[in-house]
Amino acid sequence: MDKIFYRAARVFLCLAFAASAAMARAAGYPDHPIRIIVPYPPGDLADVIARLLGNDMSRELGQSIVVENHPGASGLIGLQAAARAEPDGYTLVMGQMGAVVVAPLTNDWPIDVRKALQPVALAYTNYMMLVARPDFPARTLPELIAYSKANPGRIRVGTNGEGGFPHLSMELLKEKAGFQFTNIPYKGSTQIMSDLMSGRVELTVFGYSGLYPYVQDGRLIALGVTGRDRAPNAPAIPTFGESVPGYEALGWFGLFAPAGTPADVVDKVNQALNKAVADEKVQVQARRLGLDPATGTPAQFAEVWRTDYAKWGGIIRNLGLDKKK
Repeated sequence: MDKIFYRAARVFLCLAFAASAAMARAAGYPDHPIRIIVPYPPGDLADVIARLLGNDMSRELGQSIVVENHPGASGLIGLQAAARAEPDGYTLVMGQMGAVVVAPLTNDWPIDVRKALQPVALAYTNYMMLVARPDFPARTLPELIAYSKANPGRIRVGTNGEGGFPHLSMELLKEKAGFQFTNIPYKGSTQIMSDLMSGRVELTVFGYSGLYPYVQDGRLIALGVTGRDRAPNAPAIPTFGESVPGYEALGWFGLFAPAGTPADVVDKVNQALNKAVADEKVQVQARRLGLDPATGTPAQFAEVWRTDYAKWGGIIRNLGLDKKK
């Protein structure tokens, strides 16, 4: 009986020591530089956001923040590097919805991002814009939907690839409103814009910041934005949801950490990011990029991730694009 008691006591003391050591590490966090991995190349929007927020976060946390680019494989290279790091808060990864929701569902990845990473802080949502040439017959989203039904097979939409978020946003419009279209996949926006202007495709949809200058100078017309609210920089352009109840296709950006990172550390990073997003100078730059602040708690971010994984996963499976084995 005594042996059992002493064995149990040793186990309890070991667990208590481990817990106290973890608390001590969290209390002293951070005591050396932090790195934020970006799973995309320099200049990508995720990279711009990481550097924009990293500057303010470093002042709040009292340590420098180094941004490292690990591009490749639709985000897998960077996400995998983060997942393999020590769960101590010194390695974070700037994830975007496409990389942590769409790509894992449309590719047979060697990791399950939902188990390998944990949400730390949601930073921004961003919306897409649907545009056409000025000579296109429809000027509004309801007109577009009606035209597509009356002319099946006539509307070609240039997107960044089959199963990409722009493509899925159009499939959601088809599901919600019966929009008829043919997806024309491209490898880059330059070729999409060239073919849109020359009439090889009728429409395109992607990030607001890349398209709005064309709308401003009259080269394109905007049929709507995919966000929840009208764009602050373009309030005259209606949202899809105004004419299609229940429609919303929002991208987002946020920080993740390796699974098992202490909760106290996660909370510190979350608070630092929230303060950075709230900074007035940061807000000005974010608006120019078509980004809307979307901060909250780690638990709220986890719910956004879970909800979008289910929502877009359903559409991906219906299209037969689910490659996850």
